[in-house]
Amino acid sequence: MKKIYSFITALTLCALLFNACKKDERPADGTVNSFAALYVVKNAYKGSDVQLNAEALGGATQTGGVVISNLTGNNFPKGGLIIQNSSRGQVRGLLVELGDAASNYLPGDSLLINIEGSTLSKVGASLQLKGISPANITKVSSANVVSPRTVALGALLGNFELYENTLLKVTADAKPLPQTGETYAGNKMLDDGSGSAVALYTAAEATFASNSLPASATYTVIPLFGDEAGNYGTTPQLRLRTAADVENASGPIYPNWPESFEEPLESVKGSYNMNTPAVPDNSINLKTGNWKLYQSILAATAGRDRINAPGLQSIRMQQNLKESAFLQMNFDLPNGASKVTFWAGAYYTDAVSTLRLEYSTDGGLTWLAAGPDIQCQSGASRQETFLLDIKGNVRFRINKLGLGTTSVPNILNGRLCIEDIAIYSN
Repeated sequence: MKKIYSFITALTLCALLFNACKKDERPADGTVNSFAALYVVKNAYKGSDVQLNAEALGGATQTGGVVISNLTGNNFPKGGLIIQNSSRGQVRGLLVELGDAASNYLPGDSLLINIEGSTLSKVGASLQLKGISPANITKVSSANVVSPRTVALGALLGNFELYENTLLKVTADAKPLPQTGETYAGNKMLDDGSGSAVALYTAAEATFASNSLPASATYTVIPLFGDEAGNYGTTPQLRLRTAADVENASGPIYPNWPESFEEPLESVKGSYNMNTPAVPDNSINLKTGNWKLYQSILAATAGRDRINAPGLQSIRMQQNLKESAFLQMNFDLPNGASKVTFWAGAYYTDAVSTLRLEYSTDGGLTWLAAGPDIQCQSGASRQETFLLDIKGNVRFRINKLGLGTTSVPNILNGRLCIEDIAIYSN
């Protein structure tokens, strides 16, 4: 199996066989690119049906992508094949209406599609490619892996049409808390504590419809516009493909979490090391309780701090220290912990750094590692997940290890951004 980070790249590798991917227009001979990325195809829709041809797509007559839908789970309207590709950093997905022939294609199939004469149309709010038959499709390869992007629900709902028909991971609670024996069937609202909620829809005939619904989990989903009958419509929904798309099941998130670091304003903790009447021993009151921000600040530099939309602040931890920096709870939660999630990433263009999630069950006297050390991601943030089985009172902290001054490649110790810490009861 191989990873496809860009379908365009894959087609370039196959150019000798398919001659499907040509270079951009060259003034010398006027050659144009016959392949249009999905974001180009979708941008051709301007509010009414549009017939696709070379004129509408700047000379292109083909598109393609990797199949991300899986119709064996019986949780999508029949006949809809969903593909995804990435070009110039723009990940897009599109539903191709194929009727019964959609079942001929499997997740991971890389497809090249002749779209000349086909139509872009909306069913409700669902944008679809119509007028395609198997004769228009060439399978380039199979068993390709598409890694889902992790997204917070606030960001998803703020740009739902951009995420539509792409493969995502979301971590959220079912709200209200599922009752004993409650299953996936129907609409179940998912909430990640950000104030944004979206329906997880499961058709009655889905192969996993009768499975028990967990209080919280990480779901691999495809967002689409649907209705309460399971058809395409106008309501933003998330759809699971099979039962394998559910992982990290746990107890529910604690009330008033996640800690999003939105209050107080960044100016209250604007220095990495403070001991004033307003900020004694680097400790301040946040939404969830009192926290110690040692060698850490509240930060709000757009484009540099890793802030999850729609929030405006995050935590930034100091670089090049020989001692640890701490983001630490000064209070206990009463019902243990089954899971902890948070987002972490290197600040701006800084070097990466190493962090450790730690917990204490004796009021902060001693601290234990909750899992292996983690090196944060460069250039973006990533959601980290720890599955736990801690009973009784517990508190947590993030320990940014004091590795010393960055000296590539031996020492990497840049500034670290932390956002949206969520703790789930046991």
